Amino acid sequence: MRRSVRLLLNDEAVTLDRFPPDLTLLDWLRNERRLTGTKEGCAEGDCGACTVLVGRLIDGMLAYESVNACICFVGALDATHVVTVEHLSQPDGQLSPVQQAMVDHHGSQCGFCTPGFVASMHALWLNDPAPDGDDVDRALQGNLCRCTGYEPIVKAALAAAKVEPSEANDRLTAEVGTTTARLSALVDGARIEINHSEGMSFVPADVDDLAQIYAEHPEATLVAGATDVGLWVTKQMRSIAPCIHISHLPDLKSIESEDGGLRIGAGASYTATRAALAQLAAPLGELWDRIGGAQVRNMGTVGGNIANGSPIGDTPPPLIALGAVVTLRMGEERRTLPLEAFYIEYGKQDRRPGEFVESVFVPAPPEGAHFAVYKISKRRDEDISALCGAFLITLDGANRVSAARIAFGGMAGTPKRAAKTEESLIGQNWSWSSIQAAQGAMEADYQPLSDWRASSAYRMRAAQNLLTRLFLETSGAPARLVSDGERMVLEAGE
Repeated sequence: MRRSVRLLLNDEAVTLDRFPPDLTLLDWLRNERRLTGTKEGCAEGDCGACTVLVGRLIDGMLAYESVNACICFVGALDATHVVTVEHLSQPDGQLSPVQQAMVDHHGSQCGFCTPGFVASMHALWLNDPAPDGDDVDRALQGNLCRCTGYEPIVKAALAAAKVEPSEANDRLTAEVGTTTARLSALVDGARIEINHSEGMSFVPADVDDLAQIYAEHPEATLVAGATDVGLWVTKQMRSIAPCIHISHLPDLKSIESEDGGLRIGAGASYTATRAALAQLAAPLGELWDRIGGAQVRNMGTVGGNIANGSPIGDTPPPLIALGAVVTLRMGEERRTLPLEAFYIEYGKQDRRPGEFVESVFVPAPPEGAHFAVYKISKRRDEDISALCGAFLITLDGANRVSAARIAFGGMAGTPKRAAKTEESLIGQNWSWSSIQAAQGAMEADYQPLSDWRASSAYRMRAAQNLLTRLFLETSGAPARLVSDGERMVLEAGE
């Protein structure tokens, strides 16, 4: 057992002990290390002003990702390399290729957001040798700027991409061998326990150790990506003590093909799972690109989104529609259940004290089936859903619906299947009249609430319209706008 967290901060080896469970990387950098290039804007992982790079060893190779320091806890950073904007330039002041491109293309005005943009762009520059405009846009989804209109920043990112890391005078790439060796020396397979007056922090040695700790401390908060738990601290001022950090555990990050689908460890991030899930079902890749910004996708985990049980979480609806099965573990005991059965009511899941989500199995859509996922939000990028609908429709040779699985988030207190809607469709011709009947049945499935994201009436109408959209996309039927007496609505022809 070890009583300290050890990491590299820029070029310095740091050992930390006796820190509170809720100490964020941002507060530590600014208040204790005086590295004030990293800014606080929103304190909820939304604006990107606090973005830094975190390097980790993955199968012995050093990889850097952008993260939001405002919701990243120091306890999760053992054996990592934290890089702030101050470390991207050379000791003599020579700018990195990304920083120089920002200067050349006038990408900074007030400058408050600039360090975060530079960190996100540097991560893109390190990881993608030939990004196009869409790649740049995705990399910068999690960074907001009120001054520039983004065009000069995008131009700077594309210009920096023309400079090969191997040819650049870049500090991180020049030191990769040394940094890899230094991080390797920090990995000792020990459990870490940090004792503080405000509570305990645990960093398990492995998954078996996690199971033991959680069985002994079932009241503890499990912290994976902290994209939600971080806000419990920064916005709700909640205590998360004792907490157990699990983002470092490789056995929880596995992504493995199995007969008929894909098994994903609960600690695998959105970024890590995107390619495999997009290959399994293309609409999942499109949805994944709209979950938060790049920093949130780097930090957030599929298992965390499932376990959190939010009625507006983006991953449960499509996974439920596909028939996903979740594996829960408590100590050495494991059990499985359909994901839809995991959600009991608002804020309550079928999870016993000391039990955690270990993995989820996602079946591939049946050959020839129509699978679609639609997210409705106020902003297209980096926004929480007002509702999210997922559809898996199978038609027989006579164009009748032989199977249907439909699930929505944002329509009930939990992610929930539309049982009456499915029942209305099964056995019917895939036709406009059947769609209209199913839209009526949807009102028996859901009684959505009104909140600041959307009204109940809007949610219901939008959910019904998503069924229309699916029909139009899969049937080739003509569409027309007609008046229902109050507004123009979209209808489909037979």
